[in-house]
Amino acid sequence: MDLPTLLSDLGQLLREHWPKAIVSLGALVIGTWWGKRRARAEWSRKRFLDRINFSLNLIHDGTLQIRTLAEMNCKQVFLNEVAVERILAAAAKTSADDAILPLPSDERWYMLNAVLNEISERYSAGFLKRDMGLPVRTANYLICLTYENAGDLKTRKIRAMIVRKDLLLNLPADPPRLERPHHAIRFNTLKQLAASYTADPSNFLDVEICL
Repeated sequence: MDLPTLLSDLGQLLREHWPKAIVSLGALVIGTWWGKRRARAEWSRKRFLDRINFSLNLIHDGTLQIRTLAEMNCKQVFLNEVAVERILAAAAKTSADDAILPLPSDERWYMLNAVLNEISERYSAGFLKRDMGLPVRTANYLICLTYENAGDLKTRKIRAMIVRKDLLLNLPADPPRLERPHHAIRFNTLKQLAASYTADPSNFLDVEICL
């Protein structure tokens, strides 16, 4: 094909398809602009709704300790756009007095099970050791999905709260020592979780961790 013919064919192709090309380019530009705008807004408010933090809560030597076990994009955990939309919608309905995601009862187990699967995969080596007769230690934990809204938190994220079952059911009446002043919010969240577990344990899943 000679150059004039090639240019003629390209010109015809552009004449036939330029409206679609303009629409596609416009959608790309608007999508990029909107994504950056949302990212700037989330950064200014230190609110990261597309992230889920796996937060271990423990009291060691009388001090409340909060440790991150993992942090991932919500889509990596829930694996479905609709499920992520449900999670974000529930996060928007939480309050300072109730940080637990108000998920529909018929969907709650599936969301929690997605979190449980991530935890189980990360600590699967312990179960293989136990099966081989090697020395291991196990403990039972509860997991619950939350979005804390209270006080002056440094960052706001969806959090999979992980806490030993025996600790949650026997929280001290008086607040423990805190590593950071704003950790008082977390102790209040744990009290909310303890009350919720008594009233409606379907907001939680049990997970055995073996190390």
